This record gives sequence, C-alpha cells and structure tokens, in this order.
Amino acid sequence: MSSRPPRPARLRPMACAWGLLPLLWAAAAGVQALEPVTPAWRATAQQVAEAGVPLSELAANAPDSHTVQRGDTLWGVSSLFLKGPWRWPELWGMNLDQIRNPHLIYPGQVLVLDKSNGRARLRLARGAADGQMPSNTVKLSPTVRSQLLDNGAIASIPLHLIGPFLNEAVVLSDDALATAPRIVATQEGRVMVSRGETAYVRGDLAGARSFAVYRQTKPLSDPETRELLGFEAGYVGTADLLRTAVEQGVPVPATFTMTSVRQEAGVGDRLAPVPPHDLQAYVPHAPGQPVAGRVVSIYGEALSAGQNQIVAINRGTRDGIERGHVLALWRAGTTAVDRTQDKPLLMQLPDERSGLLFVFRVFDRVSYALIVSALDPVKPGDRFTQP
Repeated sequence: MSSRPPRPARLRPMACAWGLLPLLWAAAAGVQALEPVTPAWRATAQQVAEAGVPLSELAANAPDSHTVQRGDTLWGVSSLFLKGPWRWPELWGMNLDQIRNPHLIYPGQVLVLDKSNGRARLRLARGAADGQMPSNTVKLSPTVRSQLLDNGAIASIPLHLIGPFLNEAVVLSDDALATAPRIVATQEGRVMVSRGETAYVRGDLAGARSFAVYRQTKPLSDPETRELLGFEAGYVGTADLLRTAVEQGVPVPATFTMTSVRQEAGVGDRLAPVPPHDLQAYVPHAPGQPVAGRVVSIYGEALSAGQNQIVAINRGTRDGIERGHVLALWRAGTTAVDRTQDKPLLMQLPDERSGLLFVFRVFDRVSYALIVSALDPVKPGDRFTQP
C-alpha cells in the first residue's frame, strides 16, 4: 500500500472515503497494521450497495455533510451518521469494484449524506478535490488529542486514550510476581524512587536488562460468583539494569535506574521483563453472539469511572471476547413504589442502557475496556451486554 494518500479527484463517490473503523490506529511505534476485509463485511457492503441504509438507522440529527478534519476520529465521524458507530460496513456499500480497501479516510474529504426513497447513502462531494464545500457542512470539535497515521489517514479512536494501557494493564492467572525480582533498597535510603533515580534489586533477572515495575498484585473476583479470576498487577513504571550484582560473601543487589514512572517506586515493588510493544490493529465490532457480564474493577484507585477511563470486565477469551468488541453498559434499575392502588406495591424498575465499552486487551478470564460513553458513573458490578 502506498504511503501517499490517494487523490480525491480519482475516487469514485462514497465508500473510498468511508473506511469507518476497520483500522483503529498505528500503535506506539507508529507502525500501521490493517485488518483484512472479511467476507462478512464485504457481503454486508454488497447488500447495502443494492439497497442503502434505512433512514431509521441514522443517528438523530445526522448532518447532510461533514468535512473530515485533522483531529477527527473514525468513531466520531461514524457516530455523526449512524446510531452505532461500530457498524461501519452498513455504509460501505458503494463502488465496490473500484474501492477494495475501505480502511482509510483523509482530512479534507467531504462526506455527503444522500437520502431518497427511505434509504441513505454516503458519497464524496464532487467539489472535495478543489475545496468546494456545501454550506451546511458540520465540523467536529475534538475534545481529546488525536493524530494522523503515517499515511495521512485519521485514526479510529485516539491512541493516547488506551496506548499507555496496551502493555501496562496485566492480569496473571496466578500470583507469579510473588517470586519475581524485587526492589530491596533505594539510593540514600529514600522512601520512594522517581525517574532517573537509583534502585537496588535482588532476584533472578534471567538475562534481561529492561523491566516493567509493578506494585503488589490485586486479586480480581467475579462480582456474581466471587470466583477468583486472576491477579491484576499495578503498573509503576520501567527500569533499566545498570550493573549486575557481584556477591563476595554477603548479598549484593543489582543496580537499576528508573527510566519512567507512572507512580513512584519503592521497596518491595516487583520487576518483570518489558513485553514487546503490541502493534496489532483493532476492528471495532459487535460480538457475533450474545454476551453478558459485569464490571470487575476500575483501573487505578478510583471507586467509579466515566468516559475515557479503563475498567476490567469478567469475560475473556474463553468466553468469546475479542479485541475490538463493543459492549453496551447498563444502569441497574432502582426500586420504586406503585401508589396508584389502595395498597402500595414495591417495584423493581428495569435496567437502562447507559453507555458503551470498547475492549482493547483480553486475557483468559478478564478483559480491559475503554469507556467510550457513559451517562452515569460506572462502578464495579455494573452490567454489560452486546450492543
């Protein structure tokens, strides 16, 4: 694939400009990885190419057009037009013969919504190439930092929201860190160690030189069954080996320097070799089968969480959860009293949908998800299902 963005003048109307969400981002090292277009997506696109999208599936107040801006994300642009921003194949339905890769969308392109006979389609504005824009163009105003991919396309969800967690959020099947190398002393007896400062470590380093530093692990229990799901390791930062230990009759620890810190390190913190960067792209999509579960915990020390924060959920690979799954959050219904009759009756009101989760890291029995939207604070025990 060429690293130069395609010229809009050569693009036929619609799908080329609407690669909604199969590419989530280039990960930390700036490497771009594209997910292939699956037969299911192509079949959906072919169906839409013939019939368009029902107007009932459009978002409320869907604009007539939108000019793609630097700072836009595919998720945000898609949510302008569709009720479900992960349902990108339903708008990728035109020009299938000419457009074989719907992954990319570029700043400056103007997307126009055509509505006729109860159906909707998107196309590129004919004046997009020469700067002519409809007067009713809607422009997003991003409230979070974003970035272009190396080829000039916009990302699906801002990388910075979950990038730091791709290799930091770790769940272990057992308490493996209990026997890992540990900080046993600090320079000049300091209580805590910051970036650039020295820490002394004992334990088997297994030949590694760069390590992640973790705080005492926290057990994660299923909110419903109370079953132990794993151990969450609290991320502290990273440290590099300066000098190995040379023991002469008494224990001599190895010397490390802290290279980055999310929180200050201290005696007792554990070390594990830094894993390779996770460069896999993500494709937001709904689960292919019904799924339900509960929020296990809020990542960090908070008691509740809101939009753009991270939660752990009690479902993982063995439950069919995948990276990129979009899940619906539900607020538990409250109790109320029916006083319309002679005798008051206590009622349980139904649960109400309150937000969306985006799964970005999956372990055997636990997964981590970004809160994409939330009407109410999210708490451990809150319910989720397929959207």
